[in-house]
Amino acid sequence: MSQAWSEPTELIPRPEQTPTALKAALSVVAPERLPEMVDGQTGAMAEAIASGSVQPIRSFVAHWAAVVEIERHPATAREYHRANYLANHAESVEDCRRHARTVAELYRTAHAAVNG
Repeated sequence: MSQAWSEPTELIPRPEQTPTALKAALSVVAPERLPEMVDGQTGAMAEAIASGSVQPIRSFVAHWAAVVEIERHPATAREYHRANYLANHAESVEDCRRHARTVAELYRTAHAAVNG
């Protein structure tokens, strides 16, 4: 008897909130975004040094934890990327706003799930 294929709800477990763990997770769930993450990490480090504050690093980690949270859930990632695409290719301002709200809502939900 064959079983129907079922998509996993999570591709990987939620990683620790460290740059190394998030980079490893991203390399599995969205490897095409690694250059963006590396650029962001470089920028956060430079800003932290210039300002004498660790807040830019904390913000970097919080953002990428939310990104990984979205990407590790296939259905959520599909919805997020579809809404982002539609927002960027909308034929009207209202359609753009509607899809942008979806993107923002999914991001806020992921951010809250991993950052409290």
